[in-house]
Amino acid sequence: MSVAAILARPDASIAEVAAWLDGQSHATRLAATRELGRAQQRKLYDLAEAAGPIGFDDLLPPDRGPLEPVRHHGTNTLPLPGMFRVFEKRMCRPAENADGRAFGYNHGATMNLLGPGYFVAVPTAGNPDWEARGAIVVDYYQIPDGTVSEGWPRVKPNSSGLQILVYHQTRDFMRKVSKHVSIGAAYKVEKPLGHFFTLVRED
Repeated sequence: MSVAAILARPDASIAEVAAWLDGQSHATRLAATRELGRAQQRKLYDLAEAAGPIGFDDLLPPDRGPLEPVRHHGTNTLPLPGMFRVFEKRMCRPAENADGRAFGYNHGATMNLLGPGYFVAVPTAGNPDWEARGAIVVDYYQIPDGTVSEGWPRVKPNSSGLQILVYHQTRDFMRKVSKHVSIGAAYKVEKPLGHFFTLVRED
């Protein structure tokens, strides 16, 4: 059994996907999500609408303190060679004004060329259109306004340099899949790009 095998069935449910993933090791969860193509990730995102809303404790476990980084291993559906479809979203709780938001950036093979793609993750509550897409939005319109984790790259706006090609005016809307796994859908200027990505949190 695998996530791909479950999704291949017309009666697949997010509860079944979550139960399978929760019973696996980090390495197995990562391998299972990395084999999912665009159509499979789209189906997973659609199924995840029936899951409980994703919360900040799913992205940043309660035992992690302010500025303590958490790594989420990602796989996107962009039409690129494999090495460019693999990335990490690294996140932390801010040291100041930490309630209801997270700081983060994208770490991967394109970082030196395209920049770190900093973002602030915030709840979508209060915006009905956004709430329908997911309970948390990874918002690239915003960048950290305070200290970030030690060793992270310099913070810069997504409107500068080649970052503008990927991150500028972009938001990723997140849904919960399982205890460690989430899925996001990318929007640019409020239009869906039709691309998705899975994240597997590393404990």
